[in-house]
Amino acid sequence: MMTTATDRADAFHRRADEILAHLESTGQLKHLQMIEGPMDATITLRDYGEVVCLCSNNYLGLANHPEVRQAGIDAIEQYGAGTASVRFICGTFTPHETLEQRLADFYGVEAAYTFTSCWNANEALFPTLCEPEDCIISDELNHASIIDAVRLTTTIKKGIRKAVYKHNDLNDLETKLRAARGDEQVTGAIWVVTDGVFSMEGDLADLPKMRALCDKYGALLVVDDSHGTGVMGDTGRGTHEHFGMKGSQIDFITGTLGKALGGGAGGYIAGPKRGIDLLVQRGRPTLFSNALPVTVAASADKAIEILMNEPQRMQRLRDNVAHARQGIKDAGFDVLDSPTAICPIIVHDTARAIAMSKRLLEMGVFVIGFGYPVVPEGEARLRVQISAAHERHHLDALFNCLKKLRN
Repeated sequence: MMTTATDRADAFHRRADEILAHLESTGQLKHLQMIEGPMDATITLRDYGEVVCLCSNNYLGLANHPEVRQAGIDAIEQYGAGTASVRFICGTFTPHETLEQRLADFYGVEAAYTFTSCWNANEALFPTLCEPEDCIISDELNHASIIDAVRLTTTIKKGIRKAVYKHNDLNDLETKLRAARGDEQVTGAIWVVTDGVFSMEGDLADLPKMRALCDKYGALLVVDDSHGTGVMGDTGRGTHEHFGMKGSQIDFITGTLGKALGGGAGGYIAGPKRGIDLLVQRGRPTLFSNALPVTVAASADKAIEILMNEPQRMQRLRDNVAHARQGIKDAGFDVLDSPTAICPIIVHDTARAIAMSKRLLEMGVFVIGFGYPVVPEGEARLRVQISAAHERHHLDALFNCLKKLRN
């Protein structure tokens, strides 16, 4: 019997309904919470009122900073609401140039280039800079944007080799590097890519040892430091600074403007000028998609300026993180040890993590529970994220609620 267009449409509808029903029955269906005000230490959540927000990437508390807001307002007054074009046609405005120069100066590298998200930045880097004779080696727990970027690269440029090493296992990384160096098909560049701070674990890549391995085998090192920039290091330069390294010791740094750096949107790549120039010429995410909104560029630039001028924000964040980790332990829960602002409370069971998250919200504390398949089976967790904007009473509210959940 011939399949009709209606049959095909019905097949999609049935499939979609089955997937959604499965997600609902297994407790994996996501429900969007509506925020009715600015992002800050506390937020106004529809149906819940004011709650302590402990699931935001607003690490430095700059998302609602008056100067960051005003910079965006001034930019929209001067430049309008939209760029209305891609960068190489008529979508490059003065605030793009200003922000990109500040990013390059911030990291101590030659150049930087912005995108509408760090996802776009990662998606631009490898397909643009890699060629069929190259090899890309990636940590198994890298962010989804890196994983998809590598898959895209090896799909559109046949011949590129790829390998995945066990999470933070430098012996396995060296094994993969040695194999790539000995592969007769790999006559071009070898790329090693890692998160600086891993978002679900809150742990760090050992960048000094990775740099040494890359130097030993003649490889390039790429670090997505979206959760490290503005958080790690004495001045917030990121994970490399935490280890006493210079930004120029990382071949390419990718990052986001949507977390510590103002919390708006957008991403970037920072590194050598020749690489940035190639991205300007051939990076499809900016050749075929509108430029970062000017108001966001201006706000992010102001956020970086504040970070550079107010190192006390970094100290406040560190103090809050230390207080949070100790308070969570005192409440009777295990928290993965790390110097980052991500504090995963391991509760093991997915259903328990989701139930705890719901109960915390009912008590006025907004924390998200993550379970399988976002994290491995048996490692479900509440991911608590700390901000410099939090006062001690905000964190104490979390501890008190956790103690109630233990009883």
